[in-house]
Amino acid sequence: MTDTATERRHAMLKTAMGPAIAQALADPAVIEVMVNPDGSLWIDRLGEGRAAAGVRIHPSEAERIIRLVASHVRAEAHADNPIISAELPSGERFEGLLPPVTRGPCFAIRKPAAKIYTLADYVRDRIMVPIQADALKRAVRARRNILVAGGTSSGKTTLANALLAEIAESDDRVILIEDTRELQCAAKDCVALRTNPGVVSMADLVRSTLRLRPDRIIVGEVRGLEALDMLKAWNTGHPGGIATVHANSAPSALYRIEQLVQEGVAIIPRRLIAEAIDLVVFIAGRGSDRRVETIAEVTGLDGNGDYRVSTLSLSQQQVL
Repeated sequence: MTDTATERRHAMLKTAMGPAIAQALADPAVIEVMVNPDGSLWIDRLGEGRAAAGVRIHPSEAERIIRLVASHVRAEAHADNPIISAELPSGERFEGLLPPVTRGPCFAIRKPAAKIYTLADYVRDRIMVPIQADALKRAVRARRNILVAGGTSSGKTTLANALLAEIAESDDRVILIEDTRELQCAAKDCVALRTNPGVVSMADLVRSTLRLRPDRIIVGEVRGLEALDMLKAWNTGHPGGIATVHANSAPSALYRIEQLVQEGVAIIPRRLIAEAIDLVVFIAGRGSDRRVETIAEVTGLDGNGDYRVSTLSLSQQQVL
């Protein structure tokens, strides 16, 4: 496709969004825009949380947007293919659904961060305390493997980007692996890789990364079989990695990794998990209620073969 045709498609997509959505996407403080099946528009702003915009999007308009996005990625959206996952031209992550899986057309657009939210910003906004920020800075410098855990929209990727900002000050060669473009790293020697649905999986990229001479391997979100390859890489000459995972606590993050690894092996390699993951950082809440609730150190296995996890007190974090 020619550059002119591509630009025309991009312009059509932007126009199709309508003024309310376009205005929200242009706001640097907005991190996510959502349209519900009832047509209500919801906007999530960094540091403020989610709020109704007081705008209704007609179902036909919402469906037209989903179909245009599908066309942009050379897919079709209809009752037999009602789920569309795509990346918009400006880098936003789009997830759209049509009936019958939903009562009415709905979608969510997640924007890439307009600026890196640093550890200093976390302290300023009281999402973490200074001693926690210092502990994480030391952990990054010491090349410890860090697993960032939390629920949906808790800010896992934003926190991972803050840790990447610390890595950027080193001379390390950083390899980023993710499904959609969300990680940002200002390191001079940085290679960003993305999956290609149905062609190249996350596990494929993790294995390929080992041949790219990485110093640090960063995985945007661990969701499947790539967990085992990542653990092996972290544990065999590539320390200092960062990954995110959905979990409801620091200990449950380790069990979630177990579940993902178990998709590919019969026996769970707990010793490998315990040796590969040094710290679990659990971030809880959403919007203005976000808090780094726990920084936990994984120190091996106990006598029963379970993980030995020490939740670090403020005084312990000071000497981490």
